[in-house]
Amino acid sequence: MTFRSHMDSALSEARAAAARGEVPVGAVIVDAGGRVLAAAGNRTRELNDPTAHAEMLAIRAACAALDQERLTGCDLYVTLEPCPMCAAAISNARIARLYYGASDPKSGGVAHGARVFTHPQCHHVPEVYDGISAQAAGALLSDFFANRR
Repeated sequence: MTFRSHMDSALSEARAAAARGEVPVGAVIVDAGGRVLAAAGNRTRELNDPTAHAEMLAIRAACAALDQERLTGCDLYVTLEPCPMCAAAISNARIARLYYGASDPKSGGVAHGARVFTHPQCHHVPEVYDGISAQAAGALLSDFFANRR
């Protein structure tokens, strides 16, 4: 099977989040066959829910689509390095591969900060691929926050 990135779809979700006034982060989950199970953008403000990050919403929707609590064999594409909360959910969901765009030195939980996947308490460590469309993802975030100032 040929690798196909779904980061463009995650970027579309991030743009939609920005249009709603949310921090522009988008996520897409695909199964082992490449079928999109879920796509989401941040909705923390809209839902008044600090856990409504793109990754969390996508994980919930993908689990509902499969009618199970694990996403074994699935891939997650997200435009920004997941925070510690989302990294823990990725581990608990048993996601096989994580592809993310921009690094997040301030709030990241994968390569920065808590580095959730390196802890002995972490039950599952996905394969991690960073820097996928990082420039486009970073530009979305920079533009969003520049327009807020």
